[in-house]
Amino acid sequence: MWAADNTEDVSMDVQGAVELTREALWIGILIGTPVLVTGMLVGLLIGLLQAVTQIQEQSLAFIPKLAVMMLIFLLTLPWTLTHMIEYSQELIRQIPANL
Repeated sequence: MWAADNTEDVSMDVQGAVELTREALWIGILIGTPVLVTGMLVGLLIGLLQAVTQIQEQSLAFIPKLAVMMLIFLLTLPWTLTHMIEYSQELIRQIPANL
């Protein structure tokens, strides 16, 4: 059981935890960026098209954006998996050093 004053048993320091969190956030941002940027650009183009033509149908904005985001996700899936596997392997490799 962990005691509030028993911190000498913990081998991972605060800097190591911060570094792991920073790296996990960076990988998440890196992996999510292609799909999110694509969705934003398609949404902007469809919004401009709707403003010009004065067509305000909600499905007109949602369906093409969803389709393009799914296409980009499928196209970037090998790259995404490569980054996730490399990050996971590095985390598993560092487990003995943090015990």
